[in-house]
Amino acid sequence: MTASATPLPSGGLVVVQPSRRKHCAGCRRGPLSLLVLEDGAPRCLDCADLGHLVLLPRGDTALTRRAREESVLWAVVVRFNRRRSRYERQGLLVEEPALTRAEARCLADAEARRRRRARDARRRAAEDERFAAAFASEIGRLFPACPAERARAIAAHASARGSGRVGRSAAGRALTESAVTSAVVAAVRHVDTPYDQLLMNGVPRYEARRRIAPAVAGVLRGWARAADAG
Repeated sequence: MTASATPLPSGGLVVVQPSRRKHCAGCRRGPLSLLVLEDGAPRCLDCADLGHLVLLPRGDTALTRRAREESVLWAVVVRFNRRRSRYERQGLLVEEPALTRAEARCLADAEARRRRRARDARRRAAEDERFAAAFASEIGRLFPACPAERARAIAAHASARGSGRVGRSAAGRALTESAVTSAVVAAVRHVDTPYDQLLMNGVPRYEARRRIAPAVAGVLRGWARAADAG
């Protein structure tokens, strides 16, 4: 089935990107990159009184919608897909001033979105800072002899947004004793014992945890004492 034998999309003005070399039936110019079919004959955009329009390729939905809204005269650009036996949209022809206004509207929206993202980022950062402080405070309550700087580091690590660590779990957000203790145990395991080296040496995880369990327990017992009792 050829493009000429296949009906063009109906509704509004339609401009075709030809897949074969075509010349204008009026002025004989060609080959044409865009044409309008009038009574089955190809016409260049100038002969069809559309030569002042500019092409807006498809891809940006918001810009396309706004350019169409701003443009008094516009046309859909299509190309025949032989494999699918149908015409497919390639973009719009719109008035250049209309495209300029549409681009300005989109840029304004983009700036508004940027400012909103910045505000949201500041808000999330403040929330994260408050939560990390609360987490560190709870570590201090459960483990009074834990150095304050260490408690803050554990809290920051466990509560990092998007980390999937215990501090971001429901129990962690609720500052339950089990969640806070789990975060402290994990920190002690990696920092105060040879656990990581055991893993690097090929020791299975559960065996490595068994080996370093006494060391972890010793650190936790020391931190659980009242600070003035150490």
